[in-house]
Amino acid sequence: MKIAVLCGGLSHERDVSISSGTGIALALRERGYSVALVDLFLGVTEWNGVEALFTEKGGQQIFVAEKAPELAAVRAMRPGQGLIGPHVLEICQAADMVLLALHGEEGENGKIQALLDIYGIRYTGSGYLGSALAMNKSLTKELLRQAGIPVPPGITVRKGQTPHDNPGFPCVVKPCSGGSSVGTTIVRSPEEYEAALELVFRYEDSVLAEEFVSGRELTVGILDGRAMPVIEIIPKSGFYDYKNKYLPGMTEELCPAPLTTAETERVQTLGEQVYAALGLEVYGRVDLIMDKAGVCYCLEANTLPGMTPTSLIPQMGVAMGMDFGQLCQRLIEISQKKYQ
Repeated sequence: MKIAVLCGGLSHERDVSISSGTGIALALRERGYSVALVDLFLGVTEWNGVEALFTEKGGQQIFVAEKAPELAAVRAMRPGQGLIGPHVLEICQAADMVLLALHGEEGENGKIQALLDIYGIRYTGSGYLGSALAMNKSLTKELLRQAGIPVPPGITVRKGQTPHDNPGFPCVVKPCSGGSSVGTTIVRSPEEYEAALELVFRYEDSVLAEEFVSGRELTVGILDGRAMPVIEIIPKSGFYDYKNKYLPGMTEELCPAPLTTAETERVQTLGEQVYAALGLEVYGRVDLIMDKAGVCYCLEANTLPGMTPTSLIPQMGVAMGMDFGQLCQRLIEISQKKYQ
């Protein structure tokens, strides 16, 4: 079976995506799949025909750097316009399945999924609509609120809007469509709030500012509609930002989370409800926080969660008895059911 692993792209999570993609390609090759690993933005310049790309063996796991990449430098690596590099579509059309290892706005906002749909290309993960809904945190909050799922109170602030409203302090300020906590800040004063808005407006024009909920950080994967084990996240310093997510040893991750049976079931049920409310498919990850009273609030849903050596979904897989290669194969098998 021929698998095209699509990674890279032009989001601020580019390095995370490449780490996910290289690990997935290695694991699938070890399990006997013919795998072409391709960067969505850079594509393939040394072209010897599409079939040659699926004969690659081995490879090297790439790890995530401490800081998100400078996208201007990435754009300079390929002259020309557009998100998709040379021969990318050709490679995807030659594959039996495209495994999407893309992260961030350009990989998870539904555009790539819609393009693949137009060309009749099969791919892993959610479709274009669920991807678009989950990527926009403001839309996500509204849909979940209507479904009766608790979310922290918050507001959307747009670039150029003055004066800037605020949800009260402390609050969390983050991009509406970002990921990996890039640009996310916890603020405790009007001065910090304005500085945080200025930071996020460098990334996009819409900002979500929501009430800071103090409590236990939890996350639960959803695989084929069913909840995986819950993980509790305990950063050793600060909050669960880009650095704490991807540098080894920066965060303690307890899997399964030390919760009571009732608490675990509550978190898993809530994760499944979020997954269903947003119309997600194949797999995803739901991030929550449990306050001191035991109330769980959904923070966001991830349609293409990280698959790096420090990522959470692979840890949940291990707790279920699946090694990384088995998990990758399972994603392919579940995705195939979408097209039957």
